[in-house]
Amino acid sequence: MAVDLLNIARTGVLAAQSQMGVTSNNIANANTVGYHRQVAEQSTLESQKIGNSFYGQGTYVSDVKRIYNDFAARELRIGQTAMSGAETRYTKMNEMDQLYSQIGSMVPDRLNDFFASINSVADLPTDLAMRDSMLGAAQQTATSLNQMQSHLDSQMKQTNSQIGAVADRINEISNELANINLELMKSGNQDSQLLDQQDALILELSEYSEVNVIPLDNGGKSVMLGGSVMLVSGEVAMQVGTTTGDPYPNEVRLTTSTGNQTLVIDGSKLGGQLGELFKFRDETLIPVNQELGQLALGVADAFNEMQSKGFDLNGELGQNIFTDINDPTMAAGRVGEYEGNTGTAKLRVNIDDVSQLTGSSYELSYTAPSTYELKDTKTGDIQALTYDAVNNQLTGGDGFSIQIDSVPAGFADGDTFEIRPNAGAAAGIGVVMTDPKGIAAAGPQITAEPTNSGETSVKLTSIDRTNPNFPITDSELTFQIDTVTNTYQAFDSTGAAVGGPTAFTPPQISTPYGFDFEIDDSSTGGVIDTYTFDLSFAEGDNSNAVEMAKLVDAKLMNGGSTTLAGVFEGTKLDIGSQTKAASVSVASNEAVYQQAYNRVQSESGVNLDEEAANLMRFQQSYQASARIMSTAQEMFNSLLSSVR
Repeated sequence: MAVDLLNIARTGVLAAQSQMGVTSNNIANANTVGYHRQVAEQSTLESQKIGNSFYGQGTYVSDVKRIYNDFAARELRIGQTAMSGAETRYTKMNEMDQLYSQIGSMVPDRLNDFFASINSVADLPTDLAMRDSMLGAAQQTATSLNQMQSHLDSQMKQTNSQIGAVADRINEISNELANINLELMKSGNQDSQLLDQQDALILELSEYSEVNVIPLDNGGKSVMLGGSVMLVSGEVAMQVGTTTGDPYPNEVRLTTSTGNQTLVIDGSKLGGQLGELFKFRDETLIPVNQELGQLALGVADAFNEMQSKGFDLNGELGQNIFTDINDPTMAAGRVGEYEGNTGTAKLRVNIDDVSQLTGSSYELSYTAPSTYELKDTKTGDIQALTYDAVNNQLTGGDGFSIQIDSVPAGFADGDTFEIRPNAGAAAGIGVVMTDPKGIAAAGPQITAEPTNSGETSVKLTSIDRTNPNFPITDSELTFQIDTVTNTYQAFDSTGAAVGGPTAFTPPQISTPYGFDFEIDDSSTGGVIDTYTFDLSFAEGDNSNAVEMAKLVDAKLMNGGSTTLAGVFEGTKLDIGSQTKAASVSVASNEAVYQQAYNRVQSESGVNLDEEAANLMRFQQSYQASARIMSTAQEMFNSLLSSVR
């Protein structure tokens, strides 16, 4: 038996041919996204003993190996998730920043125009044209808030649509991965093309959410979203979807389902595009909506309150310019009831003190038998509410009270509600005054005695100048109010008593002199305070218009720390700051991703220089093996010739 040169050469040619085929395939796919470099592994054939020696029998390609580093791939997915999330965050924040910087500028501009028109009325309080111009400016202010709210509503719809689109694409990937798993099970996890497709889909999936991959013994891979939501289990694909929000229907929630079972999941914890869309909506867009509503409430309340303190051109108490901040429809829209509630309680929120509003949302929870707690969703602070049986309401909120439009027994243990005191205000604000004569430019003079406690204040609630007892000029009335006994006594301009003591039920005091007023008493033990009412009226009086104009600089909001315009500017600055932070985050996460990508490419990517060198080497090997074949053929021919 002799060494089989021809067979050895044949195996060398075939092996070199396979090596050139694998190398050529690498070169051809150098620019194919998701392709992993392949390497043909050669092994030697079993040696054959001839005489006392062992001689090799050639070679063969034992395996075509796909170069893949699981750790590097995992780091790339993590980097992809972080980068995609950061880019989504920046895109959404940049849209919001542009909205507030460009379109949003109309809100403070219209508010400034409104104050300018008030100054004009203060200069010429009897000029109907100036008064009409002021109403027009008020309407423009309300319209700018309406339009800004409309743009924010569009942002909400757009974000919800993006969430839905991402969910649809995740479902497509889920189905494809399940099918690939099935094919890999059939092929014994050997098909490199399927494995590349699988990894490409998983990498794309990591754009939308954090992804955890669990290799299976049968060759497939199970995939989880966010570390807790199973998406693909072997050949079984789960589905994600959206459903209406709870307690607010327009704030969609994310669901996962398999068969007939559907669960609601927290999208904000998934990471990637999906997580950032939920975070943007819940942590930026909704608070911005609340702050715009806070501004609308501040504008309406401030000017309606000033109207109530003055006289219109007919000498009557001023009426509202803007929509009442406690309009029943608006008040009901400030409460969201969770689906899981078992009680029948119906609530609405009344604004008591706009200056105390914070722009936060709250969670109201009820624990039987009589515990009501309010949690600030922004700060986490919890405060106990007090049930007021007389008015059937809960008090103790930050500038608001919760009216119960049902019996308290309607609450069931564990019932929860979301309270948004500013909800709907920017969309609902409007101008209700139509007659320019109704602007209360003139004002009464209500003088508190210097010796008063400082714990009470009074406010006119009605006036009737036709009343024969109405105090005319130089006939001012002075009221001594006793909040210990809840009685009052009236004195004329000479100091002589003209009536009383007369009992009253706080806070309303009704008098026989053609006007009524309220008293606000913050004392705990009661006091005796004195006020003098000068209710004379002159058409040229501009005192109340002057006070209105001063509101431009008055710190009416956020506990007396912010002006009306400052609320909007504060929101704008906060958005700008968040946008800048998002931009920095994009840059840093792109750097981390690029580092992970370069590592994967260094191991699994195709290096054309290296592959070109391999191609030359395998070509030489092929030529050398072919030369052995021709040499063996010549030797065989020579042998045949010698025995003829």
